[in-house]
Amino acid sequence: MRISDLDYDLPEGLIAQEPLAERDASRLLLVDVETATVDDHAFSELPALLPPSLFIFNDTRVIPARLIGRKATGGKVELLLLRKHADGQDRWLAMGRSSKGLRAGMHLSLCDGRLEARVVRTLDHGQLEVELRAEGSVDALIEDAGDVPLPPYIHRAAEDADKERYQTIYAKKPGAVAAPTAGLHFTEETLAALHRAGHEIAYVTLHVGPGTFRPVQVDHLDDHPMHEESYEVPDATVAALARARAGGKSVVAVGTTVVRTLEASADESGQLTSRFGETRLFIRPPYQFRVVDHMLTNFHLPRSTLLALVMAFTGVDLTRRAYAQAIEQGFRFYSYGDAMLIRGAAR
Repeated sequence: MRISDLDYDLPEGLIAQEPLAERDASRLLLVDVETATVDDHAFSELPALLPPSLFIFNDTRVIPARLIGRKATGGKVELLLLRKHADGQDRWLAMGRSSKGLRAGMHLSLCDGRLEARVVRTLDHGQLEVELRAEGSVDALIEDAGDVPLPPYIHRAAEDADKERYQTIYAKKPGAVAAPTAGLHFTEETLAALHRAGHEIAYVTLHVGPGTFRPVQVDHLDDHPMHEESYEVPDATVAALARARAGGKSVVAVGTTVVRTLEASADESGQLTSRFGETRLFIRPPYQFRVVDHMLTNFHLPRSTLLALVMAFTGVDLTRRAYAQAIEQGFRFYSYGDAMLIRGAAR
Protein backbone atom coordinates (compact mmCIF):
# COMPACT_ATOMS: atom_id res chain seq x y z
CA MET A 1 0.00 0.00 0.00
CA ARG A 2 0.97 3.61 -0.54
CA ILE A 3 0.39 6.32 2.04
CA SER A 4 -2.16 7.95 -0.27
CA ASP A 5 -4.38 4.85 0.15
CA LEU A 6 -4.97 5.97 3.76
CA ASP A 7 -6.22 9.46 2.87
CA TYR A 8 -9.76 10.74 3.26
CA ASP A 9 -11.31 14.17 3.82
CA LEU A 10 -13.07 14.73 7.15
CA PRO A 11 -14.94 17.93 8.04
CA GLU A 12 -13.45 19.39 11.22
CA GLY A 13 -16.89 19.57 12.79
CA LEU A 14 -17.20 15.76 12.85
CA ILE A 15 -14.23 15.32 15.21
CA ALA A 16 -15.81 14.71 18.61
CA GLN A 17 -14.43 17.16 21.18
CA GLU A 18 -16.55 15.93 24.11
CA PRO A 19 -17.98 12.56 25.12
CA LEU A 20 -21.73 12.06 24.94
CA ALA A 21 -23.69 12.38 28.17
CA GLU A 22 -24.18 8.60 28.18
CA ARG A 23 -21.46 6.21 27.05
CA ASP A 24 -23.78 3.81 25.23
CA ALA A 25 -25.75 6.55 23.42
CA SER A 26 -23.33 6.40 20.49
CA ARG A 27 -24.28 5.44 16.98
CA LEU A 28 -22.98 2.21 15.46
CA LEU A 29 -22.15 1.69 11.80
CA LEU A 30 -22.55 -1.99 10.89
CA VAL A 31 -20.24 -3.09 8.09
CA ASP A 32 -20.79 -6.63 6.80
CA VAL A 33 -17.82 -7.95 4.82
CA GLU A 34 -19.72 -11.00 3.53
CA THR A 35 -22.55 -8.96 1.95
CA ALA A 36 -20.56 -5.73 1.42
CA THR A 37 -23.35 -3.74 3.10
CA VAL A 38 -23.19 -0.75 5.44
CA ASP A 39 -26.07 0.03 7.84
CA ASP A 40 -26.75 2.57 10.59
CA HIS A 41 -27.59 1.30 14.09
CA ALA A 42 -27.53 2.43 17.71
CA PHE A 43 -24.72 1.12 19.90
CA SER A 44 -27.29 -0.31 22.31
CA GLU A 45 -28.29 -2.78 19.57
CA LEU A 46 -24.84 -4.41 19.63
CA PRO A 47 -25.76 -7.61 21.57
CA ALA A 48 -28.37 -8.52 18.94
CA LEU A 49 -26.19 -7.86 15.90
CA LEU A 50 -24.09 -11.02 16.32
CA PRO A 51 -24.88 -14.62 17.28
CA PRO A 52 -23.51 -15.69 20.69
CA SER A 53 -19.79 -14.92 20.50
CA LEU A 54 -16.70 -14.35 22.63
CA PHE A 55 -16.05 -10.63 23.16
CA ILE A 56 -12.45 -9.84 24.10
CA PHE A 57 -11.67 -6.49 25.74
CA ASN A 58 -8.46 -4.60 26.56
CA ASP A 59 -8.33 -3.91 30.31
CA THR A 60 -5.42 -1.46 30.21
CA ARG A 61 -5.82 1.66 32.35
CA VAL A 62 -4.84 5.14 31.14
CA ILE A 63 -2.51 6.91 33.53
CA PRO A 64 -2.83 10.71 33.91
CA ALA A 65 0.58 10.95 32.27
CA ARG A 66 0.72 14.63 31.31
CA LEU A 67 2.70 16.63 33.88
CA ILE A 68 3.04 20.41 33.70
CA GLY A 69 5.70 22.43 35.51
CA ARG A 70 8.75 24.67 35.36
CA LYS A 71 12.47 24.36 34.82
CA ALA A 72 14.86 25.81 37.39
CA THR A 73 15.15 28.88 35.12
CA GLY A 74 11.39 29.41 35.28
CA GLY A 75 10.61 28.25 31.75
CA LYS A 76 7.50 26.19 31.23
CA VAL A 77 7.93 22.46 30.69
CA GLU A 78 5.62 19.55 29.93
CA LEU A 79 6.33 15.84 30.36
CA LEU A 80 4.36 12.97 28.93
CA LEU A 81 5.17 9.78 30.82
CA LEU A 82 5.37 6.78 28.52
CA ARG A 83 6.56 3.80 30.52
CA LYS A 84 7.90 3.07 33.96
CA HIS A 85 11.39 1.59 34.21
CA ALA A 86 11.41 -2.19 34.44
CA ASP A 87 13.37 -2.18 37.70
CA GLY A 88 10.33 -0.79 39.54
CA GLN A 89 12.12 2.38 40.61
CA ASP A 90 10.66 5.84 39.98
CA ARG A 91 12.37 6.20 36.63
CA TRP A 92 10.27 6.72 33.54
CA LEU A 93 10.63 6.93 29.80
CA ALA A 94 9.01 10.22 28.84
CA MET A 95 8.64 12.79 26.12
CA GLY A 96 9.46 16.36 27.07
CA ARG A 97 8.56 19.75 25.66
CA SER A 98 9.96 23.14 26.60
CA SER A 99 10.94 26.34 24.82
CA LYS A 100 14.70 25.63 24.78
CA GLY A 101 14.81 21.86 25.07
CA LEU A 102 15.78 19.61 27.94
CA ARG A 103 19.23 18.28 28.79
CA ALA A 104 20.63 15.59 31.08
CA GLY A 105 21.04 16.87 34.63
CA MET A 106 18.20 19.38 34.48
CA HIS A 107 15.85 19.56 37.49
CA LEU A 108 12.15 20.22 36.97
CA SER A 109 9.36 21.20 39.34
CA LEU A 110 6.06 19.62 38.31
CA CYS A 111 2.43 19.65 39.43
CA ASP A 112 2.72 22.93 41.41
CA GLY A 113 5.88 21.77 43.12
CA ARG A 114 4.44 18.50 44.41
CA LEU A 115 6.67 16.43 42.14
CA GLU A 116 10.36 16.84 41.32
CA ALA A 117 12.02 15.41 38.22
CA ARG A 118 15.62 15.02 37.13
CA VAL A 119 16.50 14.40 33.49
CA VAL A 120 18.78 11.35 33.62
CA ARG A 121 19.55 11.26 29.91
CA THR A 122 18.17 12.23 26.55
CA LEU A 123 17.27 9.62 23.94
CA ASP A 124 16.29 9.52 20.27
CA HIS A 125 12.99 10.79 18.88
CA GLY A 126 12.55 13.44 21.60
CA GLN A 127 12.40 10.91 24.42
CA LEU A 128 13.98 11.22 27.87
CA GLU A 129 14.69 9.10 30.88
CA VAL A 130 13.57 10.95 34.00
CA GLU A 131 13.72 10.23 37.72
CA LEU A 132 10.71 11.36 39.74
CA ARG A 133 10.60 12.20 43.45
CA ALA A 134 7.77 13.19 45.77
CA GLU A 135 6.70 13.19 49.38
CA GLY A 136 5.09 9.77 49.65
CA SER A 137 4.13 7.63 46.65
CA VAL A 138 5.09 8.98 43.23
CA ASP A 139 2.44 6.81 41.54
CA ALA A 140 -0.28 8.12 43.86
CA LEU A 141 0.73 11.72 43.19
CA ILE A 142 0.66 11.15 39.43
CA GLU A 143 -2.87 9.73 39.72
CA ASP A 144 -3.95 12.73 41.77
CA ALA A 145 -2.15 15.62 40.05
CA GLY A 146 -1.44 14.47 36.50
CA ASP A 147 -3.62 15.39 33.53
CA VAL A 148 -5.23 12.95 31.14
CA PRO A 149 -3.20 12.98 27.89
CA LEU A 150 -6.05 13.73 25.52
CA PRO A 151 -5.28 13.16 21.82
CA PRO A 152 -3.97 16.14 19.83
CA TYR A 153 -7.18 16.41 17.76
CA ILE A 154 -9.19 17.28 20.87
CA HIS A 155 -8.64 21.02 20.97
CA ARG A 156 -9.22 21.73 24.63
CA ALA A 157 -7.51 21.18 27.94
CA ALA A 158 -8.27 18.00 29.85
CA GLU A 159 -10.95 18.40 32.52
CA ASP A 160 -11.60 16.46 35.71
CA ALA A 161 -14.42 14.60 33.96
CA ASP A 162 -11.97 13.21 31.41
CA LYS A 163 -10.26 11.14 34.10
CA GLU A 164 -13.42 9.06 34.21
CA ARG A 165 -14.70 9.30 30.62
CA TYR A 166 -11.34 8.76 28.86
CA GLN A 167 -11.20 5.39 30.61
CA THR A 168 -13.15 2.19 30.06
CA ILE A 169 -15.36 1.05 32.94
CA TYR A 170 -13.38 -2.21 33.13
CA ALA A 171 -9.91 -0.59 33.09
CA LYS A 172 -7.70 -2.44 35.53
CA LYS A 173 -3.98 -2.45 34.74
CA PRO A 174 -2.25 0.98 34.60
CA GLY A 175 0.15 1.65 31.77
CA ALA A 176 -1.55 3.25 28.76
CA VAL A 177 -1.13 6.83 27.59
CA ALA A 178 -4.17 6.56 25.31
CA ALA A 179 -7.49 4.83 25.82
CA PRO A 180 -8.58 1.73 23.86
CA THR A 181 -11.41 3.85 22.55
CA ALA A 182 -13.73 1.14 21.21
CA GLY A 183 -14.32 0.18 24.82
CA LEU A 184 -15.40 3.66 25.91
CA HIS A 185 -18.97 2.95 24.74
CA PHE A 186 -19.60 0.13 27.19
CA THR A 187 -21.57 0.47 30.41
CA GLU A 188 -22.39 -2.11 33.07
CA GLU A 189 -25.80 -2.47 31.43
CA THR A 190 -24.20 -3.12 28.01
CA LEU A 191 -21.99 -5.84 29.47
CA ALA A 192 -25.01 -7.37 31.20
CA ALA A 193 -26.93 -7.26 27.90
CA LEU A 194 -24.10 -9.17 26.21
CA HIS A 195 -24.36 -11.90 28.84
CA ARG A 196 -28.15 -12.07 28.47
CA ALA A 197 -27.76 -12.50 24.72
CA GLY A 198 -25.45 -15.50 25.23
CA HIS A 199 -22.13 -13.77 24.62
CA GLU A 200 -19.03 -14.48 26.71
CA ILE A 201 -16.40 -11.97 27.82
CA ALA A 202 -12.63 -12.24 28.25
CA TYR A 203 -9.74 -9.78 28.60
CA VAL A 204 -6.25 -9.10 27.34
CA THR A 205 -3.97 -6.18 28.16
CA LEU A 206 -2.16 -3.94 25.69
CA HIS A 207 -0.73 -0.69 27.02
CA VAL A 208 -1.49 1.82 24.28
CA GLY A 209 1.50 4.06 23.51
CA PRO A 210 1.80 7.49 21.85
CA GLY A 211 2.69 5.83 18.56
CA THR A 212 -1.00 5.11 18.05
CA PHE A 213 -1.41 8.79 17.06
CA ARG A 214 1.75 8.98 14.95
CA PRO A 215 0.93 9.38 11.26
CA VAL A 216 2.68 7.24 8.68
CA GLN A 217 5.36 9.46 7.10
CA VAL A 218 6.72 7.20 4.37
CA ASP A 219 5.38 6.66 0.85
CA HIS A 220 5.12 2.88 1.19
CA LEU A 221 3.68 1.24 4.29
CA ASP A 222 6.31 -1.50 4.21
CA ASP A 223 8.87 1.18 5.13
CA HIS A 224 7.02 2.38 8.24
CA PRO A 225 8.78 1.59 11.57
CA MET A 226 5.95 0.31 13.77
CA HIS A 227 5.85 1.45 17.39
CA GLU A 228 6.28 -1.10 20.17
CA GLU A 229 3.64 -1.80 22.81
CA SER A 230 3.63 -4.24 25.73
CA TYR A 231 0.83 -6.76 26.10
CA GLU A 232 -0.37 -9.71 28.16
CA VAL A 233 -2.64 -12.64 27.31
CA PRO A 234 -3.76 -14.51 30.48
CA ASP A 235 -4.46 -18.22 30.78
CA ALA A 236 -8.17 -17.53 31.33
CA THR A 237 -8.47 -15.88 27.92
CA VAL A 238 -6.65 -18.72 26.18
CA ALA A 239 -9.13 -21.12 27.81
CA ALA A 240 -12.10 -18.93 26.84
CA LEU A 241 -10.96 -18.86 23.22
CA ALA A 242 -10.58 -22.64 23.18
CA ARG A 243 -14.13 -23.03 24.56
CA ALA A 244 -15.49 -20.60 21.99
CA ARG A 245 -13.84 -22.41 19.10
CA ALA A 246 -15.05 -25.79 20.39
CA GLY A 247 -18.59 -24.42 20.68
CA GLY A 248 -18.59 -22.83 17.24
CA LYS A 249 -18.57 -19.27 18.59
CA SER A 250 -16.90 -16.38 16.82
CA VAL A 251 -14.30 -14.07 18.37
CA VAL A 252 -15.07 -10.35 18.56
CA ALA A 253 -12.11 -8.05 19.17
CA VAL A 254 -13.19 -4.86 20.95
CA GLY A 255 -10.71 -2.46 19.41
CA THR A 256 -7.63 -2.58 17.21
CA THR A 257 -5.44 -3.04 20.30
CA VAL A 258 -7.16 -6.37 21.00
CA VAL A 259 -6.70 -7.37 17.35
CA ARG A 260 -2.95 -6.72 17.57
CA THR A 261 -2.66 -8.57 20.88
CA LEU A 262 -4.50 -11.66 19.70
CA GLU A 263 -2.82 -11.84 16.33
CA ALA A 264 0.63 -11.31 17.88
CA SER A 265 0.02 -14.14 20.36
CA ALA A 266 -1.25 -16.78 17.93
CA ASP A 267 0.63 -19.33 15.88
CA GLU A 268 0.02 -19.97 12.20
CA SER A 269 -2.98 -22.19 12.96
CA GLY A 270 -4.61 -19.55 15.17
CA GLN A 271 -3.81 -21.29 18.46
CA LEU A 272 -3.44 -18.72 21.22
CA THR A 273 -0.70 -18.88 23.85
CA SER A 274 -0.73 -17.09 27.20
CA ARG A 275 2.20 -14.74 27.31
CA PHE A 276 3.60 -11.38 28.34
CA GLY A 277 5.67 -9.53 25.80
CA GLU A 278 5.99 -6.65 23.37
CA THR A 279 4.77 -6.39 19.82
CA ARG A 280 5.62 -4.34 16.75
CA LEU A 281 3.08 -6.19 14.63
CA PHE A 282 1.94 -3.94 11.79
CA ILE A 283 -1.26 -5.26 10.24
CA ARG A 284 -1.99 -3.88 6.77
CA PRO A 285 -3.31 -5.30 3.51
CA PRO A 286 -2.85 -8.06 2.64
CA TYR A 287 -3.04 -9.92 5.97
CA GLN A 288 -4.48 -13.31 6.89
CA PHE A 289 -6.27 -13.01 10.24
CA ARG A 290 -5.83 -16.09 12.43
CA VAL A 291 -7.93 -15.36 15.53
CA VAL A 292 -10.32 -12.45 15.04
CA ASP A 293 -13.66 -13.00 13.30
CA HIS A 294 -15.38 -9.65 13.97
CA MET A 295 -14.13 -6.28 15.13
CA LEU A 296 -15.64 -3.36 17.03
CA THR A 297 -13.71 -0.15 16.52
CA ASN A 298 -13.99 3.63 16.38
CA PHE A 299 -13.20 5.71 13.30
CA HIS A 300 -9.50 6.37 12.77
CA LEU A 301 -7.21 9.13 11.54
CA PRO A 302 -6.13 9.35 7.89
CA ARG A 303 -2.61 8.05 7.28
CA SER A 304 -2.67 6.00 10.48
CA THR A 305 -1.61 2.41 11.12
CA LEU A 306 -5.01 1.82 12.73
CA LEU A 307 -6.84 2.67 9.50
CA ALA A 308 -4.48 0.31 7.65
CA LEU A 309 -5.47 -2.46 10.09
CA VAL A 310 -9.18 -1.81 9.47
CA MET A 311 -8.59 -1.91 5.71
CA ALA A 312 -6.77 -5.24 6.08
CA PHE A 313 -9.79 -6.69 7.89
CA THR A 314 -12.60 -5.07 5.92
CA GLY A 315 -11.09 -4.50 2.50
CA VAL A 316 -9.87 -1.18 1.15
CA ASP A 317 -12.88 -0.36 -1.01
CA LEU A 318 -15.49 -1.34 1.59
CA THR A 319 -13.66 0.66 4.27
CA ARG A 320 -13.64 3.71 2.03
CA ARG A 321 -17.37 3.30 1.35
CA ALA A 322 -18.13 2.88 5.05
CA TYR A 323 -16.15 5.99 6.00
CA ALA A 324 -17.80 8.00 3.22
CA GLN A 325 -21.24 6.94 4.47
CA ALA A 326 -20.32 7.77 8.07
CA ILE A 327 -19.21 11.24 7.01
CA GLU A 328 -22.33 11.80 4.90
CA GLN A 329 -24.57 10.74 7.80
CA GLY A 330 -22.77 12.92 10.34
CA PHE A 331 -21.16 10.26 12.54
CA ARG A 332 -18.81 11.54 15.23
CA PHE A 333 -15.16 10.60 14.67
CA TYR A 334 -12.14 9.52 16.73
CA SER A 335 -11.70 8.87 20.47
CA TYR A 336 -14.95 10.35 21.80
CA GLY A 337 -16.83 9.54 18.61
CA ASP A 338 -19.14 6.79 17.37
CA ALA A 339 -18.32 3.15 16.69
CA MET A 340 -18.22 0.68 13.83
CA LEU A 341 -18.93 -3.06 14.04
CA ILE A 342 -17.27 -5.03 11.26
CA ARG A 343 -18.74 -8.47 10.72
CA GLY A 344 -16.00 -10.46 9.03
CA ALA A 345 -16.31 -12.91 6.20
CA ALA A 346 -16.89 -16.55 7.12
CA ARG A 347 -13.72 -18.62 7.35
